[in-house]
Amino acid sequence: MMQSINMHPARRNSIAAGVTETAGGAMLAMGLAIPLASAGLIGTMITAIRKVHLANGPWAANGGWEYNAVLIAALVALADDPGEVSADRLLGQDRSGVAWGIGALALGAVVSTAAIEAGHRAAQDALADDGTSPHPDTAGDPVTSA
Repeated sequence: MMQSINMHPARRNSIAAGVTETAGGAMLAMGLAIPLASAGLIGTMITAIRKVHLANGPWAANGGWEYNAVLIAALVALADDPGEVSADRLLGQDRSGVAWGIGALALGAVVSTAAIEAGHRAAQDALADDGTSPHPDTAGDPVTSA
C-alpha cells in the first residue's frame, strides 16, 4: 500500500505508521504524554487524508476524510484536556490547555508534511533511468518492497 501512495521506502513507512499508531494508542489508553501521543496519531491521520482520502470527498461512506477528521478533532481535544484520571496528572505533569491541543495539531501537520516529502523524494530516487520502478515485482507489497 505505501508504495502505491508514493511513501517510499514502503517497508520503513509501513513500520513507522504501525509503531506510531500502536504506541500512540497505548499512550492514550494509559494517559501518558497525551500531547505527544496525540501529535503522532494526528500526523498519521493527516497523512492518510492527504494520500488516500482527500480525492474521495468528505464522506466516509465514499472513502472520504470525514472519519479521519473526527479522530483528529478528538485527539486535539484530548491534548487540550486529558482528564483527571490520566497518568500524566497522577505523575504531577499537568499538560493541559488550548496551547497543548494546538501544539499537537501543528506538530502532527509538520511531521505529516515531512513524511510525505521524504516519501516523494525517495520515490524519485528509486526510479530507474528509464522512469520505471527498479522493483516492478513488489507492486506495493510493504513486506517485500524496500
